[in-house]
Amino acid sequence: MRLGDDDGASLVSLADITEIELVILKRMRDVTMGDHRSRQHGTGFDFVGLRDWQPGDRFSSIDWGQSSLTNFAPLVVRDFEQPSTATVVTVADVSLSTRCGVNGVPIAAPVARTIATIGLSAVFFQDPFGLITFNAGFEHLGGVRPQTGKGHVVHCLDAYQRERRLQALRRTGSISATLAGYVRNPSLMAIISDFLFERPELVLRELSLVRATHDVFLVMIDSAFAFDAPRIASGWIDTRDVETGELRTISRYTLRQLAERAQAWQADVRRIAKDHDLDVVIVGRDEAQADVHLSEFVAERRLRKTYN
Repeated sequence: MRLGDDDGASLVSLADITEIELVILKRMRDVTMGDHRSRQHGTGFDFVGLRDWQPGDRFSSIDWGQSSLTNFAPLVVRDFEQPSTATVVTVADVSLSTRCGVNGVPIAAPVARTIATIGLSAVFFQDPFGLITFNAGFEHLGGVRPQTGKGHVVHCLDAYQRERRLQALRRTGSISATLAGYVRNPSLMAIISDFLFERPELVLRELSLVRATHDVFLVMIDSAFAFDAPRIASGWIDTRDVETGELRTISRYTLRQLAERAQAWQADVRRIAKDHDLDVVIVGRDEAQADVHLSEFVAERRLRKTYN
């Protein structure tokens, strides 16, 4: 069985999730040596507001009075947040370009695997985990409120892959204000993208402002593999920008240079991120190495946030 079998091939299978979970269980025990705090401080809950029912919500949270006003379509639930030592939120790129790739592997696949790794790391620490998605230019954002449990991580993965059951985030001016307004409690926030969009310096500047409340770091997907096209005999190739629909004819030489140009672009983004004091974790094609490196980074970051 794979996530979203009804809609086609999965970016991350349930077998992949089990594999990642086993890696995390082993590595996290080595890192923490069995010493970590539970998320629960007591019995208090803070009322956040009302929202549409989502799979995984408890039926006890349904506000039947409000649901009757919508004729129970959709059901309305009362949203609460429990005090936590470390809420974890992934902010993941769903731009059309992430659905492109080679040999059946889109850029979105390592993005989804990164979401799974960070999410299952949060499960190990019993921390709430949430998801925010964004497209090119951060024009449209959607979210899944933080909750605990492996089932919720699977729900977030399906929401990322299918772009459904996402709560629309209303832009409140700047990117930083929008993110801060949606994620109220101080959180560990991972921004996952290949950052191959226009004017990334403006986005990084906004993300650096979010650091006033949240512990923000970047997970950069090394997407050069997606531009590693096979050798083509033709001297000129017609291409289309999936984001804008713009058509362009490029030379065979230019096509061969795309992977190197992507790497150079990402190197510039890392430099800009450093200037804004934003840490960057690079995720490449080696899935096993990426799982270990990313889970250990998140564990160290999470423990530093909890005990400092």
